[in-house]
Amino acid sequence: MKLSLFSVSYAGLWGQDRLGLEDFVRHAKKLGYQGIEIMCKRPHLYPFEFDAKALKALKKTIKECGLEMACAAAYTNFTAGSESTEVPLADLQVSYVKKVAELADGLDCRLVRVFTGYEHANAAFKDQWKMCVTGIQACCDAARKYGVTIGIQNHHDIAVDTKALLELFHDIDRENLGLMVDAWSLHLRGENIKEAVQLVSDKMVFSTVADYVILPRFNYHPALVNYTAKAPALVKAVPMGEGVVDYKQYFDALKKVGYQGWVSYETCSPLRHGGAIKNIDEYARQFIKYMRQRGYA
Repeated sequence: MKLSLFSVSYAGLWGQDRLGLEDFVRHAKKLGYQGIEIMCKRPHLYPFEFDAKALKALKKTIKECGLEMACAAAYTNFTAGSESTEVPLADLQVSYVKKVAELADGLDCRLVRVFTGYEHANAAFKDQWKMCVTGIQACCDAARKYGVTIGIQNHHDIAVDTKALLELFHDIDRENLGLMVDAWSLHLRGENIKEAVQLVSDKMVFSTVADYVILPRFNYHPALVNYTAKAPALVKAVPMGEGVVDYKQYFDALKKVGYQGWVSYETCSPLRHGGAIKNIDEYARQFIKYMRQRGYA
């Protein structure tokens, strides 16, 4: 498997220190990664503020560092806007994904990540499902001219379960469509990791990885001198191998099905020991060490 580092880790979105995009590229090389995944929104690659000159400079930096552009990560929510149907939010998102695909092609990247949608009470579930189907179909159609595949990551509410995700995949029915698996999501929702990998093995185009601890929460009741559990628990990032996600089972399952694609490491939440660049770097190095010591990379 090939190892990628996701630029979101150095975007400062959870209070951690920040690197600019080209500095991140050089940093990924310095840390020992083979490829990069770039966050396609501010403060990194916001496509509508990224002109041909900036694209040329970024491509040159990636090439000079000997890295591959593994994935361009778009941010979508195709169920948004039910309270304001007069606004063409789905079309705006498709235009955004099309621009990301164009930039991805310019960086010799063949994969753009999207999300489905968050479930809400403003529309029937079947209508929200359809919003995701039609939105992602349009993204696939827009990306096809650039030779780019659209990958759905199992993150948002709609079709987050692996069986549901497969059903959505079939409903979308596009040749340039793949599935992207995040083991964190499988673990937190209680899916059987081995079975999930087997279900998507022939459609899987990318994997996202990070490790976490689960910290239960409680409310104290003084009159009862007791506590009641509060859900959900807090989830916090820790270095690879120190958390609760069963990555041995996950990577063994990937090896068994013959997956040889990208595995992208991210720190997209508050971190144990804080968000200084030095600490983020330690997390990033630990991931490479974990993967190589166990023969996964």
